[in-house]
Amino acid sequence: MAGRDIPAGGFDPSRPHVARVYDYLLGGKDNFAADRALGDQIIATLPEVQVGVQAQRAVLGRVVRYLVGEAGIRQLLDIGSGLPTADNVHEIAQRVNPATRVVYLDNDPVVLSHARALLADDNATFVVRGDLLKPASIIDNPVIRTQLDWQQPIGLLLCGIVHYILDSEGPAELVAALVDALPSGSYVFIHHLLDTGDPAAAAMQAQMLKGLGRAQFRTLAGTPIMADYGEVLSMACVGVARKPL
Repeated sequence: MAGRDIPAGGFDPSRPHVARVYDYLLGGKDNFAADRALGDQIIATLPEVQVGVQAQRAVLGRVVRYLVGEAGIRQLLDIGSGLPTADNVHEIAQRVNPATRVVYLDNDPVVLSHARALLADDNATFVVRGDLLKPASIIDNPVIRTQLDWQQPIGLLLCGIVHYILDSEGPAELVAALVDALPSGSYVFIHHLLDTGDPAAAAMQAQMLKGLGRAQFRTLAGTPIMADYGEVLSMACVGVARKPL
C-alpha cells in the first residue's frame, strides 16, 4: 500500500488530539483519557455537540455522494481525514462508483496507523502523512502526485479542519494555495465552525483552545471561501465550490 511512510509512534496520549476527541464525541473507542476529559468538558458546555458531529458526518456523506454521483468526480483528497469510522469517505465514494480513488491525509500517527490497517488490501485508497500548515508538502507529495491524476478534476475535502488553523497562520492563504494547485473543474468542500455570537459557541471555542491549543471559530464573512459559497447549518458553515474550467 502507498502509506509506508507512516510512523509507528511519536504521539503523546496524555495530550488530547483533535481526531481522537472527535472520535470520542462520535461514540468511538479509539481515544485516550485526555481526549475523553476534553470531550466531556465540551459536552458539558454544549450538550448538543454530539448531535453536531453526527450531522457533520452526514453532510460529508452527502457531499461525497454528490461529487461522485452527480459531478462525476473520480478522485478525492481528504485532508485532516481523522480516525476511521462507520461509512468512511472511500466506502461512500466507491459504493457510488468503484473506480473512485481516494487519498487520505492526516498528521496524527494514531490516525495514520488505523488507516493503514483499514486500507491494507485496498488498491484504490491511500493514506499519507501531511500538514495543512505546509501546503507545498501536500501539493508535492509523491504519493498524492502518483495516485491522483492532476490532469483530471479532484474533489478536495476540508471537513472540520480549517477552524483549527489560527488567523496568524493565514488560513485563507493556505486554502488558496491548495485550490490554486487543483486541476480545472475540481471541487472544494469546507466545513467550518462559526462564531455566531452565542455564549455557548464562545465557551466551546475556549474549551477547544485550552485543551487542543488551537481553535478559531469565524464569522461567515471571515471564513475562507465560505463567504461566497457558504450555507449556515446551526453553528457550522458548509460550502462546495467548483474551480472554473
